[in-house]
Amino acid sequence: MDKQLFPQLLRRIYEAVDELEKMFPGRHFTPDGHLVGSLGEALASYHYGISLSDASAECHDGICGERQVQVKATQGNRVALSSKPQHLLVLRLARDGTFTEEYNGPGALVWSLVSHKPRPKNGQYQVSLSALRRIMPTVAEDDRLPRTVA
Repeated sequence: MDKQLFPQLLRRIYEAVDELEKMFPGRHFTPDGHLVGSLGEALASYHYGISLSDASAECHDGICGERQVQVKATQGNRVALSSKPQHLLVLRLARDGTFTEEYNGPGALVWSLVSHKPRPKNGQYQVSLSALRRIMPTVAEDDRLPRTVA
């Protein structure tokens, strides 16, 4: 991976979005869906040293040391979970290509927030970022993935 080019490309995506929104006032060109998910996985690989699995792998998106990691990215205020990951990393993407780490810890802790509820029709439990922020202080430093790139 070209560690200098990656952040530049990410900024270009959002610069293009800004230009489109200027050309078409009132229209929103927010990247979403697979693009946001793939951007989150790329950011996780870049900043945390996660070795990514093949796209659409079952439950986990990659591995970091001995931990299997599921990466969730959003530009909103919630993420969806359909299974209990070993480790969960949740990133909130900003328009300038940066992100905030919303959760970084054992997947079981987050899964316990939703798994007692009836499974939604689409199979995906919604977890708010505010709920993740509330439990994040309970995650021990040793249970978090360290950032390799600031």
